Amino acid sequence: MSYLPLFIDVTGKKCLVVGGGKVASRKLIPILGTNMIVTLISPDVIDEIHLKANEHKNLKIIKRKFNKEDIEDQFLIVAATNDTKINQEIAKLSKEKNILINMAEDSISGNTLIPSVVDRDPIKIAVSSGAASPILTRLVKTKLETVIPYSFSKLAEFMMEYRSIVKKTFLKISDRRNFWEVFLDGPISEMVLSGHVDKAKKALDKSLEEKVMLEKTGEVYLVGAGPGDPELLSFKALRLMQKADIVIYDRLVSKPIMNLIRQDAEKIYVGKQRADHAMPQENINELLARLALEGKKVLRLKGGDPFIFGRGGEEIESLIKDDIPFQIVPGITAASGCASYAGIPLTHRDYSQACIFVTGHLRDGTVNLNWKMLAHEKQTLIFYMGMHGSKIICEELVKHGLKKHTPAALIVKGTTEDQEVIIGDLKSMPEIILKNKIIPPTLLIIGDVVKLHNKLKWFNPFHLRDKNFRI
Repeated sequence: MSYLPLFIDVTGKKCLVVGGGKVASRKLIPILGTNMIVTLISPDVIDEIHLKANEHKNLKIIKRKFNKEDIEDQFLIVAATNDTKINQEIAKLSKEKNILINMAEDSISGNTLIPSVVDRDPIKIAVSSGAASPILTRLVKTKLETVIPYSFSKLAEFMMEYRSIVKKTFLKISDRRNFWEVFLDGPISEMVLSGHVDKAKKALDKSLEEKVMLEKTGEVYLVGAGPGDPELLSFKALRLMQKADIVIYDRLVSKPIMNLIRQDAEKIYVGKQRADHAMPQENINELLARLALEGKKVLRLKGGDPFIFGRGGEEIESLIKDDIPFQIVPGITAASGCASYAGIPLTHRDYSQACIFVTGHLRDGTVNLNWKMLAHEKQTLIFYMGMHGSKIICEELVKHGLKKHTPAALIVKGTTEDQEVIIGDLKSMPEIILKNKIIPPTLLIIGDVVKLHNKLKWFNPFHLRDKNFRI
């Protein structure tokens, strides 16, 4: 059967749903999102539908059996009873009267499909498999939901508001098309998507008042890539990764995440590791500004979260000086991601009432920290870049009051398929690290919550096993 996808104005039109169970309740979801006048007929109606009636004034429930006369004056009928004979009778009567009929459990017997809808009102995307497979339809809808931001609704409303103004300003169709194409590809649309509608209006008003065509301008996206697992990326991060012209990325961005970047984007590596900086931070700041001023959409991709030991603040400060538009997309920081994948809760009512993120490598190359503040029980310490300074870290914590058998965990390549969790304590951890020649990235967690690792660990790829060291 061939179906023609249509979007029809159903305001004030009548819809009859026959059936009062789970299937009828599911069918009501898209229907009640319209302005149709809906009547549901069934001797028995589940509580779920009664709740819908309380929330939607356009739904009326009649508790009785279906009668032939019920189909009169209906625009759409949904047959959703658990009786096949009644459903077939409803379908026959509807077709005789040229009424649209949707068969909930036997789509082919009807003449109308109610699709799954990705709703970004006023944008609506209808998905149907032509009755072939509802599961496949749901899968396609889910994939679309992940790549179409909810803020597209605001963007569509914004464009609708300016549609007539743009039409009066630019008389040629080709000029209007170019105007909107540049708008959608530039920073003004991103202002709308990120919630800065007033700022976007000022920028667009200025362009329209001067009757100047929008120019392609650069922008920087400071995006946190998380600790390694690509499925931990946010929807917004993925969208901007696909939009960027140039990607400036760090050493801690995993290969699977790099594979999600737009294929034709230029990639520039600026990774840093101990005593080896591919590009000094000052040069990175200058590079971001220069490329954006050239009109490029620049993705600054960082492992973890850019504002947690990621120097994101320094990079943004340099952009502000040159008045360059930018966006910041937080990522799951290594402490949260790696600890979760290792089955180590950062806080726990019985073990830890505080959590402290600490850098194990200061700007001057030392590990000169506030040891008195750090060396307390009932708190969790998470050291970023702490592997090479682990001997000093462990010794100083013991010297300032922590017990030498305080549990410690070193997580290597956390959240990736190569993750390893190495368990020890303040006394043994430096020697364990020395003997095993571990290669970063690593994260050092210290505190009694480490005791829960064996009980709570869940992420353990079948071809790997955690390397647990006991001293």
